[in-house]
Amino acid sequence: MQPSTDIAFSPAVKAVQDRLGSRAAYARVEARGGWDTTISPDVAQFIAAQRSVFLATASADGQPYIQHRGGPPGFLKVLDERTLGMADLAGNRQYISTGNLSENPRIHLFLIDYANRLRVKIWGTARMVEDDPDLVARLMPGDGTGRAERALIIDVAAIDRNCPQHIPQRFEAADVARALETREAHIAELEAELARLGGA
Repeated sequence: MQPSTDIAFSPAVKAVQDRLGSRAAYARVEARGGWDTTISPDVAQFIAAQRSVFLATASADGQPYIQHRGGPPGFLKVLDERTLGMADLAGNRQYISTGNLSENPRIHLFLIDYANRLRVKIWGTARMVEDDPDLVARLMPGDGTGRAERALIIDVAAIDRNCPQHIPQRFEAADVARALETREAHIAELEAELARLGGA
């Protein structure tokens, strides 16, 4: 049985790994079966917290395309341990991902959490579902914004969690605003307490 890492480690990739000295380490990963092929509870929790994802598809002749998708936490939903889904909201009407998936079902998701310097890569196949309004409604983002045109369903084949090396630490503006509000409220409390003590 082929290890799940073979989805990314083609013979050409393995040849480069061998030439540059990393093949032995990845061969040990392969000996254990490769990367995860199901969504573990901790990965599900990571996915549920994300506000954005980069989604890669390719045309039948291999032309790659990467698209950003975003929404409130939970917009990318774990349907079961091998399936993800999201509402495909109306956008710029280029339909590149939709067209690519109609002739090449392979897909790749790249999720990155800058604040905690974590990333998860997911390989699989995907399809657009246009004739299931109940499914589309179930996949709508929690904030209810946007108009869904269809559902995107992703069958997971492999999941790789990377180390934090080279990930710059960044924070969401809303999270920074909340932290500043908390700090300002605490400062006001301390100043009021100092004034009270000074008056006493």
